Amino acid sequence: MFSPPQLQACYSTHLARLSASYARVLSSEGFDAVILHSGAAKSRTRFDDQYWPFRVVPHFQHWLPLAEPECALVIENGKKPKLLWLREQNFWERPGPAPGNHWQSGFEIVQLDGREKMIEHLPKGKVAFIGEEEAHAKSWGLVERFNPSHLVAALDQLRVTKSEYEILCIEEANRIASIGHAKIAETFGASDLSELDLHLLYLKVTEQDDPETPYKNIVAVGHNAATLHHISYERKPRGAQSLLLDAGAVCFGYTSDITRTYVKGKGEAASVFGGLIAAVENMQQRLCSEIKLGMPYEQLHERAHLRVGEILKDIGVSRVSAEENVAAGLTRSFFPHGLGHSLGLQCHDVGCALIRPQKDNPFLRNTTLIAPEQVFTVEPGVYFIEMLLEPLRASPAAASIDWALVDQLTPLGGVRIEDDIQITKDAPRNLTRAFLPH
Repeated sequence: MFSPPQLQACYSTHLARLSASYARVLSSEGFDAVILHSGAAKSRTRFDDQYWPFRVVPHFQHWLPLAEPECALVIENGKKPKLLWLREQNFWERPGPAPGNHWQSGFEIVQLDGREKMIEHLPKGKVAFIGEEEAHAKSWGLVERFNPSHLVAALDQLRVTKSEYEILCIEEANRIASIGHAKIAETFGASDLSELDLHLLYLKVTEQDDPETPYKNIVAVGHNAATLHHISYERKPRGAQSLLLDAGAVCFGYTSDITRTYVKGKGEAASVFGGLIAAVENMQQRLCSEIKLGMPYEQLHERAHLRVGEILKDIGVSRVSAEENVAAGLTRSFFPHGLGHSLGLQCHDVGCALIRPQKDNPFLRNTTLIAPEQVFTVEPGVYFIEMLLEPLRASPAAASIDWALVDQLTPLGGVRIEDDIQITKDAPRNLTRAFLPH
């Protein structure tokens, strides 16, 4: 865990870097200023008065960790950033305490008791509005410059590389999440709990409420692990032998994203599945060690498919070589998703997918060239997904598959291993393994 002086120093540098970057982007895009709106509460349905948990607009949160609706940041060239902080009186609800005290001195803070008063503090000149509320932009006379695409794209590129402050937050989010993963691993090995029980236990030990997590925890036992984003938790335990847990945490708006897979019990299927987990673990660590500056991330993804081909051959699922498995498209049936994605204010952060992936990699979310200060995940997997295996059974490649073994492993779902990786000028730094070695 970081110390307050370390956090303060890193944040001050982050703020200076962001101010300089915004000044450069605004100037090049021909704007005098930009309004970054935090967002507004979203109604669940027009037929009820309930609201979804609030998620702040990431452009706003790039500057400060405040996560309250109807606030705005005024970023104007040559001036201190101004926070228009709405503090309306409301006896129904009130926001929690402001996160941290390391950021307030960096802003001119104007507290307002009504949103209509914000217009008095808007800058002059050519001003853009970035946010979700087009009606606000219209009422402020900015609708013609509402989320200008070139400006948004340029600001998204500022999030491709992370400052020391951002790395510090992602690292702390990994520490918090590792507590939950370690507890779930221990509990799954010693008892039989439902997916819902395991989910609630993870929230308890990481001290997060469900809406505060970076994404809905994926807690999948048995065959449910073959659903890549399984969140329809079973309420009753059923003695499953496998568990896939994909769960993270948040620190000052920055996320972690970690996946581990476990097996317990005896029998041939559990033994083979344990070998598969070990093989995917070994592959994942090998891929992390092969990361090089300047390498296209998609090249790492292609290497992962070759390694999946090797695993399918080694555990006996396939009777042909790794190269033949890849050439025949077999690995796409067992490893259908991308190897990883950029990580930051959003779990699937922006700016690293400008290059269109190859036709065989439609779900790859990171196609950038690997460079210092990037943070991304590496998360290979091997799954037994019925809807992908069915067409494979009917294809010419079916003859190379041991379908009896596939049917034996299918009730265990699949394996995924995921770490968060920081790219430095030297060796890649694994932000997850420092807290969760296995």
